[in-house]
Amino acid sequence: MDIQLIYGSDTGNTENYVENILLERLENNGFKVTPIAVDVVTSNVWQDNNNFILGIPTWYDGELQSSWEDYFSMFKEIDFTGKTVALFGLGDQLGYEEWFCDGIGILAEVVLKNGGKVIGYTENDDSYELDESPKSLVDEDTFYGLCIDEDNQDELTEDRTDKWVEKLEKEFNAK
Repeated sequence: MDIQLIYGSDTGNTENYVENILLERLENNGFKVTPIAVDVVTSNVWQDNNNFILGIPTWYDGELQSSWEDYFSMFKEIDFTGKTVALFGLGDQLGYEEWFCDGIGILAEVVLKNGGKVIGYTENDDSYELDESPKSLVDEDTFYGLCIDEDNQDELTEDRTDKWVEKLEKEFNAK
């Protein structure tokens, strides 16, 4: 299955995660993945494809990563009808728990409002240390996608990614 993986990365953490962990796992599970930085994505990418993975780190108090912020007005105009989107985010749940991975919730709301289908929801289980309810949550038990905390729980990243990719394999194929 062909997937367009669109991501933003200011410090390199998200890019590092994509290149060194996520791509390998997706390709090992049969996905043909084209990674594209959001700052170079064109409208043709959205028009010519139906399957997407979007990656975004959340900055400070729930702010979009700079490339996503620059692109956001155009993103809000995309017609996602017939498109399937999975989301992942990087965040710091201890330093910014109130806004942990808010970027995925902000993007998910646009995709859903504009007719798209969001898959790859993950559980807000006991391994996360959240007392607040960030925008990344569909409800208190479920994230809009995969939430990674490389600052405080990097030892859980690979296992969380493996489980998420297995889920995506089923959900992309079931759409």
